[in-house]
Amino acid sequence: MSKIVMKTPLVEMDGDEMTRIIWEYVKDELIHPFVDLKTEYYDLGLAYRDETDDQVTIDSAEATKKYGVAVKCATITPNAERVKEYNLKSMWKSPNGTIRAILDGTVFRTPIAVKGIEPLVRTWKKPICIARHAYGDVYKNTEMRIDKPGKAELVFTGEDGNESRSLIHSFDSEGIIMGMHNTDKSIQSFARSCFNYALDQKLDLWFSTKDTISKVYDHHFKDVFQEIFEKEYADKFKDAGIEYFYTLIDDAVARVIRSEGGYVWACKNYDGDVMSDMVATAFGSLAMMTSVLVSPDGHYEYEAAHGTVQRHYYKHLKGLPTSTNSVATIFAWSGALRKRGELDGLNDLVLFADKLESAVTQTIEDGVMTGDLAAISQLPNKRAVDTLGFIQEIRKRLAASM
Repeated sequence: MSKIVMKTPLVEMDGDEMTRIIWEYVKDELIHPFVDLKTEYYDLGLAYRDETDDQVTIDSAEATKKYGVAVKCATITPNAERVKEYNLKSMWKSPNGTIRAILDGTVFRTPIAVKGIEPLVRTWKKPICIARHAYGDVYKNTEMRIDKPGKAELVFTGEDGNESRSLIHSFDSEGIIMGMHNTDKSIQSFARSCFNYALDQKLDLWFSTKDTISKVYDHHFKDVFQEIFEKEYADKFKDAGIEYFYTLIDDAVARVIRSEGGYVWACKNYDGDVMSDMVATAFGSLAMMTSVLVSPDGHYEYEAAHGTVQRHYYKHLKGLPTSTNSVATIFAWSGALRKRGELDGLNDLVLFADKLESAVTQTIEDGVMTGDLAAISQLPNKRAVDTLGFIQEIRKRLAASM
């Protein structure tokens, strides 16, 4: 069988630890045998990010602007322990945060539903899509350690030289402060992305912040959404038979738990980070969730929503068997290949992405799965396999469908 030929490269962002191992398995077993893969490669492994002073992360984001579609492996965001472990020059910021800041847009994360794995929340019947704002807030913050008594102020200096000041806190002992920001342009893009996605999927849209406490910052998000909705989308939503409503984040959590699912839940950056993990876990596993960053300029970056699976990586280094779930990583590749095919008019590439995803779900529904899924699957005849064995089982079914 001849391989599917690509026209335009994908931007490939390699990552860290166990997901880096899986990354190669997926390419070797599920893509290279069927696709003449073209990528522009960037190594976002922590060692090379440190070697390049994180310039490689910036370069990969700029390449995504050039080519339009990227696929990203999970990466380490270093803390103090990681700085020591990897002997880093600096505690580099989240590569995801850096990429999102450059591309802007919104991250849409949706659970991958398969037969035999029921949501832990018994009322949930349909997937819940988390729309996560992809710019600013704590992911673009400035922090400071306070080591003596004094006054901390928030200061804005206009281009005309005039200053506005607001007291943060008068410290009588040691402490910490953090400053964060967002822009109207990014919030507007976030709102329109959410409204457009809800219309495209014909799903209700919920939006939540904490405007009763954050009466300027969060309230502004609420106001921007409401203004854009009323001016641009109210009639479209009515015609589509779907609803938009705003509620406080704590009220939204209660509503979500009692709901049957089947809507888009728009959240600010940090809220979306936390809630997407909650939704993914409740639907089965963090490794069973798709994630795509969509920029207002029409650029797409597909990734797994989970981390680098550090514990399994250390077992792998010792030569011990692992049973690591690769579904989200595979769906990152299939999503990127599908979008590349759509943009380039390559129907064969689109169909390949569909068949790859079908092979994954078929494998699990046939009872062959990794250990995390076997522990929660309600299928009567199930068999847990190791990391590579699961991918090879998918390859069998994929090859049969080609």
